[in-house]
Amino acid sequence: MSRSWERAIAELLAQGLAAQASADRVQETGADVRKRTTAVAVHYAAETDYVRSALALLRAHLADGRPPRGLPAARVWPRSVRDLWKERVLERTGGLWQTIPGAAVVDQMRSAPASPLLDAVIEQAEALQASLHGHRRHPRMYEKYFPERDGGVRLDGRGRPAPTVPGFPDPGHPVNLNFASGTGLRIQPARAEEASRLKDDEFAVHRRALAFGDAVLDLLVEARLDGARPLAGRLRGAGQWVGREDDLVPARTEWPAKLGGFQAVTLTGLGLLVLACAALPLTVGNRADLLSHYTLLFAASGAIVLVGTVIVHRTGPRLIQAPGFKAAAPGIAAGLLAIVVWQGQGPVAEHFFADPYERFERELGDGCLSASSYRSGAVQTRVEDGVLFVTPTSRGTTLRLGPAEDGSTHPLRPVDTATRKVLDDFRC
Repeated sequence: MSRSWERAIAELLAQGLAAQASADRVQETGADVRKRTTAVAVHYAAETDYVRSALALLRAHLADGRPPRGLPAARVWPRSVRDLWKERVLERTGGLWQTIPGAAVVDQMRSAPASPLLDAVIEQAEALQASLHGHRRHPRMYEKYFPERDGGVRLDGRGRPAPTVPGFPDPGHPVNLNFASGTGLRIQPARAEEASRLKDDEFAVHRRALAFGDAVLDLLVEARLDGARPLAGRLRGAGQWVGREDDLVPARTEWPAKLGGFQAVTLTGLGLLVLACAALPLTVGNRADLLSHYTLLFAASGAIVLVGTVIVHRTGPRLIQAPGFKAAAPGIAAGLLAIVVWQGQGPVAEHFFADPYERFERELGDGCLSASSYRSGAVQTRVEDGVLFVTPTSRGTTLRLGPAEDGSTHPLRPVDTATRKVLDDFRC
């Protein structure tokens, strides 16, 4: 008995128990819509982890290899964006449809030595494929049509089918469902029985997913652990959140229907802070001589506005919950910070992206050359072809320094031997 297989099967068992518990939890949540939808999201994610892990171990078993060190488990997003995670899981059914084993896996199982437990796994895999087929084909059972009317009342499902778009003879093709001229949508009368069967297959996917995972678990316990079922192992992923819907996706505070005066102050302050931050790319681009890339600069500013708006939209309701003047405190703080950002971004950008003359004064004229004839205020400077010429008003060698570019962050260096000798004499 391999310890790695025992650990992997124990973790798979834990995922299976969590997937089953999540399915039961959906029925226990009752009429609370928020809690119920969260429980459904946990169920989708847990059963997808179960199927994905079962497939990973099944492939390793059929290849007579070692199990993966950690079973796959979808990551639950950070708390601040878990409502977005929930919406994504519900929209994608947790990724279950993409996890269903394909024909290659079934062929690999058929090529392995036959056994009743393996036959059960194959049967459940084929059932999952039937559900996937129903999921893909059921929308094609519909068609556009022109409903019959009787005294202004539309009769359900009665009418003549709409003509199909040229080149797309199938009435259920997405092109016809979106662009055909009919005003109603119905199941094609001649395919009602097939549509019902496909719908049943599609909706059975959750039950079949659990059955597939259980069949793989039974196979692995018998083949790798000699029938000795281990205790449930470590559980990761969404299965840890079964029964903890309020902790997983807390209720979010909504924006009030009408803002009060103090609440409006906070919203205004946050807006000013977003605008001040959005000006940063333009300020830096101006000082760094990058205005020729104005498209990227405006794109960066737009991205900051977008991100800032999303953050304000998500965090604003919590900031304005306090009563009275306290609701304005975050806005006042944000406004003061906006002033600091607005007033400070120019000097900061000038410090890091200075022109050649300022860089000479900062690096040399007010530094190692401050006691020489090259000190600031005692020289004449000009820039030609990317070289800064520094000529003392008294007698002395003209220094040639580079790179002399606006917005450059590189220090000035001598570009000829004479300049290097002067700087060495002053230990620069």
